[in-house]
Amino acid sequence: MADQKDHTFITRFRIPRPMWDAYGRVTERLGDDRTADLLDHVRKRIKKYGDEQDLADLAAAEQELAERRARKGGRPKKEQTA
Repeated sequence: MADQKDHTFITRFRIPRPMWDAYGRVTERLGDDRTADLLDHVRKRIKKYGDEQDLADLAAAEQELAERRARKGGRPKKEQTA
């Protein structure tokens, strides 16, 4: 069981390896990575379909990520691609 103090926990899901590899290459070509892209997707889904509790949890999670990045020196800036 995951430690409840570990807010950014590691999760597992099943995906075919060739699909995961292709996804990694695509996100890299776009100047991104899978983690950032997945987080963006999750945010969009919550904002579009979430109820009041979901939106409150999203706000708390965003605050947590901001605090975590501040402790670690921040997230590197994305390079803009054409």
